[in-house]
Amino acid sequence: MLDILVGGFYGDEGKGKIASYLGLMGGYTVSVRTGSINAGHTVKYNSSTWKIRIIPSAFINPKVTLAIGPGALTSVEQLRKEMIETGSSERIVIDKHVGIITEEEIQEERKDEHLMKTIGSTGQGVGMAEAKRILRKLKLAKDFEELEKYITDVPQMLLERLDAGERIMVEGTQGTYLSLYHGEYPYVTSRNTTASGVLSEVGVGPKYVGQIIVVFKSFVTRVGEGYLENELTPEQAEHLGLLERGTVTGRVRRVSPFNTPLAKKAIRLNSATQVAITKLDAIFKDAKGIKDYSKLPRDARLWIEELESELKVPITLIGTGEDAIETIDLRSEKIGD
Repeated sequence: MLDILVGGFYGDEGKGKIASYLGLMGGYTVSVRTGSINAGHTVKYNSSTWKIRIIPSAFINPKVTLAIGPGALTSVEQLRKEMIETGSSERIVIDKHVGIITEEEIQEERKDEHLMKTIGSTGQGVGMAEAKRILRKLKLAKDFEELEKYITDVPQMLLERLDAGERIMVEGTQGTYLSLYHGEYPYVTSRNTTASGVLSEVGVGPKYVGQIIVVFKSFVTRVGEGYLENELTPEQAEHLGLLERGTVTGRVRRVSPFNTPLAKKAIRLNSATQVAITKLDAIFKDAKGIKDYSKLPRDARLWIEELESELKVPITLIGTGEDAIETIDLRSEKIGD
């Protein structure tokens, strides 16, 4: 069975936290990363913190094989850096079709005023590299000798493992409303970030999909330009303790309250079977670090229950802190997992 993890808003929903928890507790033998290095995931575990852009967040479980799917993009330098930081070089595999970003694409993107100033690109060369891939000009992982020992036919490996009854997690990046096709164009990223887009980057068909978990934060944030409904001022966000900075750029994230209609639309677009909520402790301070649902403050439980009633999809994972294990897990109760 293959499960997909996808962001429900504009990215920064806490997918890295949920993916790292599931890497430890989900029974997966393989975790596959899609997307590119313009999307950062923060992983905290046992007093250590990693800020990663391309290695799957499930790396904290040393038994999990780490794969980068054929539709992904990375740079050799970023990949090497993260393999060292996470100690994962002996268990990572890369498909030969992974696109490789070089300094050329980075500089071309940073010189593009439309991308940098109008759209608010992170300037990592991702959009330019994706454009070159479409034009069939981009170099791929198979073209770089230093990557040779990591090259594997990732779709074939995944299919063999699925046929053997193993469980696989696919880690999507960014969020539903940054999708090139389903977001608020042109203020979007250069790929389809919904579950179907994530699956296409992996190279495995939909009949293998078991669960689609959409991750929402307890409030909405957005980096870069584009519409944000009910946007708070930075002063309001700071007063509420909701001010954050982007993992990749360090830019202050724009903030708005949780948007239920937007969440309901994301659930439909992604065919979500489960919902994960992160940073419950940001809006209910007394929820910090709680791992037992019954011990949550009454107002926090009421908020979760009312939201679940609105979304009509079970809320199975609730983040109550930044550490991977600061998570309430209701999967066995609600879906029998």
